[in-house]
Amino acid sequence: MTTTETSTFCRPLTGPPRLDEGAVCRLVQDVVAASFTVPQEQMRAGSRGCAPAAFARQVAMYLTHVVLGLNYSATGRRFHRDRTTVAYACRVVEDRRDNPQTDVLLQALEDALGAFARTRVRP
Repeated sequence: MTTTETSTFCRPLTGPPRLDEGAVCRLVQDVVAASFTVPQEQMRAGSRGCAPAAFARQVAMYLTHVVLGLNYSATGRRFHRDRTTVAYACRVVEDRRDNPQTDVLLQALEDALGAFARTRVRP
């Protein structure tokens, strides 16, 4: 075989199909909704909603910012919120991490979503 020929055995292996940031953001919302037992409709609602739904949405925005590395503006666009709302959500979640139970849950979500995102998000 010459160097100009391509062998099917020499092709580089490809990893799993990659998802876009929007799909991963939706996954974050779904995982957080399930973890906080909040209906997905409430997570995606345009209004604040009840306190548990609002906090779950704040957690999802926080995880999107921290795990995916999206800035506040990009995260806000994914959640149909303003960048200042995302900044506020991140402060609220950071303050709530003082509670050991909340911190354990958030760390588990960060670890799981981070492992998934590292294999699926486009560089």
